[in-house]
Amino acid sequence: MLRAELDAIDLKILRELQRDGRMTNVELSERVGISAPPCLRRVRKLEEAGIIEGYHAMLNAPKLGFDLVAFCMIGLKHQSEANLKAFAAATEGWPMVRQAWMVNGDSDFLLHCVAENLTRFQDFVIEVLTANEHVHTVRTMLTIRQVKKVGLVEI
Repeated sequence: MLRAELDAIDLKILRELQRDGRMTNVELSERVGISAPPCLRRVRKLEEAGIIEGYHAMLNAPKLGFDLVAFCMIGLKHQSEANLKAFAAATEGWPMVRQAWMVNGDSDFLLHCVAENLTRFQDFVIEVLTANEHVHTVRTMLTIRQVKKVGLVEI
């Protein structure tokens, strides 16, 4: 299913679910202006097409004791396909890395990290990132505070 195949109702469904994925199908159908059975069919079609990838709860990290958010820009020693894939695969085993992107420019990867504190983050950088056989450079940016948090796609 391509964006061109999505109609105004599909886009409303996606917009509403991105705002609140916990609402019932009845509430969703009321918000988008259609009855519940066709609304559910549309949601299932969007899920099957992979447009809706899943549902999750957004957690308040500091209230759970995770007070540090940082970004790491990683430069690899060599940008061969095998090294890029190997590093990408390694990120899967690092719980502190919450999101990872392969990027172009001065770095090869951008990692979004969440840690309990600065000591844990420093240990991760030194013992895991810089110790990785593919890593040449690690540049870190500690965040001060998050100023915006919305769904990942503007619909």
